[in-house]
This record gives sequence, structure tokens and C-alpha cells, in this order.
Amino acid sequence: MSLVQNPILPGCYPDPTICRVGEDYYLVTSTFEYFPGLPVLHSTDLVHWEQIGHVIDRPEQLNFDGIASSGGLYAPTLRHHDGVFWLICTLVDQADDARGGNFLMTATDPAGPWSDPVWLDAGGIDPSILFDDDGRAWVHGTRLATDPEWFDQTEVWLRELDLRTKTLVGPEHVLWTGAVRGAVWAEGPHLYKVDGAYYLLAAEGGTEFHHAISVARADHVTGPYVGNKGNPILTHRHLGRGMDVVGVGHADLVEGPDGSWWAVLLGMRPYGGYHYNLGRETFLVPVVWEDGWPVFAPGVGRVPMQVEVPFADDAPLGLVQGVTSGVVGPDDVRWTSLRRPASSFATPRGDGWELRMSQETLADAGTPAFLGVRQQHMDVAVTATVSADLQPGEEVGLIIRQSEHDHVRFSLTAGPLAGESGAVRAELDRRIVAIARQRGVETVLGEVSVSVDGPVRLSITARGQEYKLCAALNGSPFTVAVADGRTLDSVTTGGFLGLWLGAYATSNGRPTATVARVEGFEYNPA
Repeated sequence: MSLVQNPILPGCYPDPTICRVGEDYYLVTSTFEYFPGLPVLHSTDLVHWEQIGHVIDRPEQLNFDGIASSGGLYAPTLRHHDGVFWLICTLVDQADDARGGNFLMTATDPAGPWSDPVWLDAGGIDPSILFDDDGRAWVHGTRLATDPEWFDQTEVWLRELDLRTKTLVGPEHVLWTGAVRGAVWAEGPHLYKVDGAYYLLAAEGGTEFHHAISVARADHVTGPYVGNKGNPILTHRHLGRGMDVVGVGHADLVEGPDGSWWAVLLGMRPYGGYHYNLGRETFLVPVVWEDGWPVFAPGVGRVPMQVEVPFADDAPLGLVQGVTSGVVGPDDVRWTSLRRPASSFATPRGDGWELRMSQETLADAGTPAFLGVRQQHMDVAVTATVSADLQPGEEVGLIIRQSEHDHVRFSLTAGPLAGESGAVRAELDRRIVAIARQRGVETVLGEVSVSVDGPVRLSITARGQEYKLCAALNGSPFTVAVADGRTLDSVTTGGFLGLWLGAYATSNGRPTATVARVEGFEYNPA
């Protein structure tokens, strides 16, 4: 038996969905505007997870161009049926409702390749799918209630799926409008059939502090559904904002090969006040069945920071948990870009990258020359050596990214020198600059002139909510600025994301042929 630390997937791994095939578990989470999208993770014990691929790894599968931060891919559901893996998900474009929608994808190998999406004639978000034991399949999801009793009341709908044509057929059924009167956003619904009864699991309260998990039961898949008298069956909202985990919800159930039941769900860990820079993370809790109902975290009633998993392997936690320190090489599964493949601007070189400098900036909802990894630890340092033959206005460096509107850039940049009279001279002034962008407004946190050419070693060291930005020339480190992490998390900025730490290069809108180098990018938890 192993005592396992929660969360099982630290960092921004929200909306977990899980299924088991034999002895193997597979899990997928939301990724919003990041590419590749929807990571597929594999485990044999629910604890040690290895990323084996992505569902979205080809630009022709989905078009993310112009989708703003915290739009994109929401709340997938992963299931296995008759030798095929099925993934159902929502693409959200907050600026253009007509662009997004719900879609299905399939694969015979969860590592891929996955099919192109099949779009469904269904509105709303957070779709799920149930394969019944009579051979029929049922798609369900959530949307704003057609005839709401209160503001932001939602309803869970259900329609049959024709597995041959992958189209919705037959009449629509409204299953649920929420367990608690006045509760908003009955979202993340999943249906299960256990011992002949149908169970509807749904989150309520919005995916933040008031998040909660409720359950209802029916004799027929189309209902009527009767709620558990104990609803919500799991929440932390009554415990206050000072708890180590808040906002728990959006759960998915799985049965182990030994007959035990488990739930994966999201939650956030505040620190430095009510801020959760790591975003919504994936947690594990045991589940038992009593009187025909699931009981989450029996005997505790909350998400514990440690979970006993009887069949867990004693092997060290793996790469995804972020325990592995050191250089994040070009083939590391943690790298992501924005909206399109990194191959459009990046070429692996040794233990780093050549970045073809982009005119796009980190303030644009496009594909800037950016590569990043999730921040998975409250205390962590990332470092990299950057270099380039910079032209005026160009920059290459590190970034703490929340969104286009909110981030901190720490870069080597160049601009023309001014003479004593103010006249511009031909030489370039190389500077190391730290810039905070908050709600679209940029402020210089610090800058230092660099008197010599050549590579510069940059580092971002997070100790709680303090992010120290340091540089080193010829081995001599110095601090350029300190950024306040409390200005970057989603509590302050809005949206649904945790922070990413990465490298970037931009010409800030100017035509350019400059190629920057980023070498030896390291991620080292304290």
C-alpha cells in the first residue's frame, strides 16, 4: 500500500476525465488555447502517470487561430467502447459563438493518432457520453436553462448517439437543472450505470470557490432523476477560503480491477493569500457505495492531501508530477506552444531551440514564438541562456504567462543609443528588461544595460508569490526586478488557467529575419 500525495497531477490539469481498459487507466484534461491539446496520460495504479500523446496534435484537426486565452478546449470526456477510444469535447470561441461547438473524436490507440473531429448538432458545453449495456450510446451535456428559474441556471440534456453515423438521433431529454436551488452552472455531467441504476454526476456553483459535486439516480437513462438527499456530496465551500484545497468539483468516476472505486476531480491550492497560481489541478479521492449512492472520501468528507492506494506502485513519481529536475530538452512532453505547432517557428538544437523571431507578440491572440511548460510547484526556478543578433525593438527571453493581457516578460532586448544631445546613434543599446503586463497595461519593473555582446543567462525564481528575475553575464548574477505573482493568477485576472513558464522571441511587429537561441532551459523545484 502506498500513501500518495495530492494532487496527483500538479499544475494546470483541470477537468480530468478517466477510463480504465483492463489494468490500464487513461486520463485527459482541458488545455484551452495551448497546443498540442488534450494530453493523454497513462497509469497502471492511478498514481504514477506518463503522458503518452495528445488528442489534438495536428493543426488541421481544429483551428485555434485568434481564440483568446481561456477559450479553446473545454472539459473533455474519455471513454472506451468495443476496442475504440471515444473523446467528446467542446471548442469555445468567446468572441464568436458560431465558431465553436461540441465534437467527437476516436482512436484505436489512446496515444494516437486521433481522428479529425465530427461535429455534433448540440449546443452548450461539457459534453459526455455513456455506452449502455444494451449497445446504445447517449450523449449528454450542459447549457443555460431554456426557461430558467434564476440567473445562470443550467440544465443537463440527453440525446441518443447513432454509433454508425456519429450523429444525434431521437428526442432530446432534459435530465437535471441542479441539486440546490439557486446554484449556477450544473456542469461537467457524467452518466454511469452501476448495478442496473443510472447515476448522473454533475458539478455546481461555478468552477471556483463555490464549486461542488452532486449526484442523482434514475431507473431509466432518460429519467426521471432523483437527487441524493446529501447533495452536494463533496464540496469545500463551507470550509472557508483558508483551506489548503478550495473549489473542488468536476469529478469523473472509475472502477479499479479489484472492484474499488475512485474519483479524479479538480481543485486549487491557494498560497500567499487567496491566490492559486498553479491553477486547477487534478486530485484523487476514494469512493465507496452505501445505500445505493457514491460516498466521496468516506470518513473524511473532503479532499485529503494524502490518499492510501492499496495497489499503487512504490516507484518514484514520474515526469508529469514534475519531480524530475533539470534541463527540459526539446523532446520533453511538457512543452506547449500557442494555437499552432511549435514547428512553425522553432527548431531543436542540442539541448535547446532556435526560435525564428516572430512579428507577433505575447499580447496577440496568435502564435508568437513561445514555448512554455506549466508551473507545477509553488517554489521553483527556471533558467535558460538566450542569445541573438538583435535588431532594434527585438527581444528574446523568459516569460511568466497567464494570458495575452497578463504576463511578465524578462528579456534581452536592443534599441538605438542616444548621444549627449539626444540624437540617435548607430550603435545598439543592449538591455535586460523586466516588463509586467496587467490588464493590457505595461509597466517596466527594472532594466539594466549590458555592456558586452554574447549570451545572457536569465532566471525566474519563484518563492511563493515572489518571482525574482535575475541575469548573469560571464557567471556574475544580479537581480533585475521582482514580480508579484498575486497579480497574475486567475483570481486577479479572470479566466481559467494556471501559469506557464517559458521562453519567447519577438520583433514586436517589425519585419525580421532574426533567429534567437534558447539553450539549457531548466525547471528545478525547490
